[in-house]
Amino acid sequence: MEEIIKQNKVTTPFPHREGQGVSLLEKIGYGLGDMSASMFWKLFGAYLMIFYTDVFGMSAAVVGTMFLITRVWDSLFDPIVGVVADRTETRWGKFRPYLLWLAVPFGLMAVLTFYTPPFGETGKVVYAFVTYSLMMMVYSAINVPYASLLGVMSPHPQDRNVLSTFRMMFAYIGSFVALLLFMPLVNAFTGGDTQQEVQQHGWLMAVGVIAVACTLLFLGCFRLTKERVKPVKQAKTPLKTDIRDLLSNRPWWILLGAGIASLVFNSIRDGATVYYFKYFVDETAFGDVTIAGIPFVLSGLYLAVGQASNIIGVVLAAPVASKIGKRQTFMWAMIIATVLSVVFYFVGRDQLGLIFGLQVLISICAGSVFPLLWSMYADCADYSELKTGNRATGLIFSSSSMSQKFGWAIGTAVTGWLLAAFGFQANAVQNAETIQGIKMFLSLLPAVGTALSVAFIFFYPLTEQKMQEITNQLESLRKKK
Repeated sequence: MEEIIKQNKVTTPFPHREGQGVSLLEKIGYGLGDMSASMFWKLFGAYLMIFYTDVFGMSAAVVGTMFLITRVWDSLFDPIVGVVADRTETRWGKFRPYLLWLAVPFGLMAVLTFYTPPFGETGKVVYAFVTYSLMMMVYSAINVPYASLLGVMSPHPQDRNVLSTFRMMFAYIGSFVALLLFMPLVNAFTGGDTQQEVQQHGWLMAVGVIAVACTLLFLGCFRLTKERVKPVKQAKTPLKTDIRDLLSNRPWWILLGAGIASLVFNSIRDGATVYYFKYFVDETAFGDVTIAGIPFVLSGLYLAVGQASNIIGVVLAAPVASKIGKRQTFMWAMIIATVLSVVFYFVGRDQLGLIFGLQVLISICAGSVFPLLWSMYADCADYSELKTGNRATGLIFSSSSMSQKFGWAIGTAVTGWLLAAFGFQANAVQNAETIQGIKMFLSLLPAVGTALSVAFIFFYPLTEQKMQEITNQLESLRKKK
């Protein structure tokens, strides 16, 4: 480790001569960071709810409330981390040291989150609140500097575009691998024993394997990346002015609503998937699906197929948007997802081909939306600069990130509360009302989120023609300075 630190010591800014670019190895290294973060982000979204209800032993309503409180706080914690990281000065740079300092705590807190202590009901609830809150704080503390690292690896927009592509692709690959292998790991450590104590041990060990991998990935990201761009001191407007400008940005408000609604759609589907396959489809009746000699459970395959389909959506987003526009692409993707989600409600438990086929199509629609969202937030920054003369890109993006986490918080909280309202009982045969509710989690309820996102984006004013006018005016103003 000492040798690694010496090799990566930053005493002066790295020169970045024209044409030097960022090496392929460094691009891969940067991608490793989001591969690590996304593995646990998806595991939290898909498995943490059912872990707390069926393995840990908490009520669904309490879990929903815990998710809401913890994730709202986590959303507010992000900008605090950003402010601290901006003011960090070390021999390794501003943002890279957080990858080194927090890689091990990141993996350790993940394991502690999935540990079931021998406490009573109240003690377990307290333990869950504390460990999950700390986990999300560590997640923000390492992930915000990781995201910010993109801005100092290269000053060239072309390099940043390529680095962003590597980041997104590695993130989806990490999610795919984690979702595909997690339940087979649990089953391998439990040996098929369904006793709760054995299940608790199996889940803990499976998370431990993922945690070791994630720790190494973050350390690899630290080792293979460099900070080249030296900060330039510029006059800053008061924070209250930036906030006032943000609150008067109508396109941002519209995009905020569309983004939150789309995150609610995603979080409800992810959080209820294992319940759907465990209690409605009854995946144990179908047995494991063996691929290349490795047994996989249906729910894990379903989630992994969704991640692979998300990648297709990401690839399709840019060419489709170049033909019909970002607003139209977003709106039609969510309209199609709404219709397909309603159709999903009427699919029978034994129609696996249709279940997986709809998952592919819905996930392609979902995957195409998020690259568009971030691009449209950049458009909102241009709009704000022209309108106010002040460009607060960082505030727009950090507040937008907060809103996305808030949307995820709402979706997971609603899932827990509605499970309780539908009469859900962990590890028991569910009544007809509960089964209908579980079906709605993958169909009608997500459709409400997509329909709301369509309603918001319909009023989004920054069309391609409008943005071209804004760009031309901004260029004209800059030439006059």
